Amino acid sequence: MIMQQLKKSQFRDEFHKVRPDNFSYEGLGALYDWLEEYYSEADQPYDLDVIALCCEFSEYDSLQQFNEDYNREYENIDDITDDTWVIKINSEKFIIQNF
Repeated sequence: MIMQQLKKSQFRDEFHKVRPDNFSYEGLGALYDWLEEYYSEADQPYDLDVIALCCEFSEYDSLQQFNEDYNREYENIDDITDDTWVIKINSEKFIIQNF
């Protein structure tokens, strides 16, 4: 579990204190859910490190924006999963683990 049962709203609040513009409201919710699932499956505790997460993950508003940043030509978001973790926010927006 994230930081002794840190609630999603508290998770968002911690980001807004340190890095308010790094992820969208929806993005933080998706990132929280992903971290919760990942660390629950791994049966490991997780201590929140906002700066580390901001360095390790990036949010994209579109596949085009991602392709421009990485100088790639992926045809859809699912193709990115061959290279890194992808956390879908909605049909357009997503978060990746930077690579």
